[in-house]
Amino acid sequence: MSKKTRLELTWIGKDEKHILEPRILLEDQKYSFHADKKYSDDDFFDNRLIFGDNLLALKALEQEFTGLIKCVYIDPPYNTGNAFEHYDDSLEHSIWLNLMKERLQIIRTLLSEDGFICVHIDESEGAYLKVLMDEIFGRSNYLTTLYIQVRYPDKTLKEDMAFHKQIEHILVYRKSPLAKPNKLEKDYDYDKFCYYIEEKGTGKEIKLGGKKVIVFNSDDYEIKKGEGTLEGLKEIWASGSVLDGNSSGRFFRDYLGDRKDIDGLGCLYKVFDIGDDGKGYRYFTGPKRANATRGKYYQGVPIDRQDENEENVSYLPILNFYDLASNFGNCRHEGGVDFKSGKKPEILIQTILKHFSNKGDWVLDSFAGSGTTGAVAHKMGRKWIMIELKEHCLTHIVPRLKNVISGKDQTGISQEEGWKGGGGFRFYNLAPSLLQKDKYGNWIISKEYNAEMLAEGMCKLEGFNYNPNKNVFWKHGQSTETDYIYVTTQLVNQQIVADIVDQMEEDETLLICCKAFNVNMDDFPNVTLKKIPQMVLNKCEFGRDDYSLNVEQLPVIEKEAEQIELFDNGGVEE
Repeated sequence: MSKKTRLELTWIGKDEKHILEPRILLEDQKYSFHADKKYSDDDFFDNRLIFGDNLLALKALEQEFTGLIKCVYIDPPYNTGNAFEHYDDSLEHSIWLNLMKERLQIIRTLLSEDGFICVHIDESEGAYLKVLMDEIFGRSNYLTTLYIQVRYPDKTLKEDMAFHKQIEHILVYRKSPLAKPNKLEKDYDYDKFCYYIEEKGTGKEIKLGGKKVIVFNSDDYEIKKGEGTLEGLKEIWASGSVLDGNSSGRFFRDYLGDRKDIDGLGCLYKVFDIGDDGKGYRYFTGPKRANATRGKYYQGVPIDRQDENEENVSYLPILNFYDLASNFGNCRHEGGVDFKSGKKPEILIQTILKHFSNKGDWVLDSFAGSGTTGAVAHKMGRKWIMIELKEHCLTHIVPRLKNVISGKDQTGISQEEGWKGGGGFRFYNLAPSLLQKDKYGNWIISKEYNAEMLAEGMCKLEGFNYNPNKNVFWKHGQSTETDYIYVTTQLVNQQIVADIVDQMEEDETLLICCKAFNVNMDDFPNVTLKKIPQMVLNKCEFGRDDYSLNVEQLPVIEKEAEQIELFDNGGVEE
């Protein structure tokens, strides 16, 4: 019997996996910014803008934010081929897919169980991305594709283009079935409940399908139409899918549809013990013509909609097509920053956050671009994290967010959201690698690390939460209530450990990370000593700062002789 395999996408280098270094984040207060006053109780000041490689930055967030992010929106590079014209096609797609796979895997870890991810893409890699996301998030967790019109039909990009690109896509996945999107709402409509039935006779009682039924002839009742009210009835044709879709439809199909030869045409049936409107009965009408088979039933307002003091709303499906061509054309100056090629209008992000997050939720964008996601999330009362590697993190995103926080930015969705200002954000750089090589090729602790950075970095590497105790010098962090870590660069001897053990509670354990030690370990069963850097050398890749898609640095693939011949002939065999 052959071994079972799952359906998946394969490509060159798929199984290669980077063991990422969990870097610490260093706040740069000259770029952090907060409002000079509190505008409301919903102001949030701990939003985060991270300047650095987004794969390393995502890894840096894992310890603190695993399971906490409600909505991720990313707009990754589309891999249109413009940057890859000199590279082998299989290499091109493999690079792009590896870039996406590693980032999506960490994003899935960061998402809450009721969270969503929305990935903006075009047809260049959209089909590949769909299969990849099915594999990472599970095909059953695919929800929909949003189709976004980004330009007008008559907006010509290049005359030599064979096809006009009007539509882009947003793939929407959930983390698990616990994720419930916010549907469109509208006030519950009573206008259709405008029918009123008057019984003029006593009718004839029969039994159908185990239910009591009173049959009224056409002269024994009258159906009047008036204004829709809480007491009115809604008229519904008992035909088509309705005949299988609910109990009333099925009852008409099974017991009433063929009774015109028994009861005559135009009868009214009052069927008891059916319906969800609390009346205890439901009216049905049979066919009114000899060759007719359809009838109707009359439904009252459902019980859960009958309390006039409650806010009654109905829910509609989320649309999957949005014509935002005019918004894409006019968003250039939103936020006070001009960002050529790729800037998204605020109304698009507003639509996504409205359906896939709520006020107070964490929102993440790891391809921040011009900072639209953070600006919109801020105005909508969401908490946000953005990551950007390029210099426009400083030249575009920082000034844009400052304008949002100060209330100066009244573009985009500001008027609709009633935005006046408030809140703040912290600006972080990724710390350099904890280890570097000396001139002899040996790994040593980076000279850029001070004692606090080293302690925090070692906590991350060893799975401890960095939380230095102000009163107890050796408690730099802990993994449980009783397990602690102490990081030092000094030589640790027998006396130092003995002094620490004297302060420890009976059930406490301690990991000491140091450059060297001279201790009889058997004397201290609750203490473990390890040397830096030897203890962490095999934990991850040190010394690498860039996992981005730098195609400029890739080697050009040499074409085989037959490939050159094909290209010289325009790709046509003779």
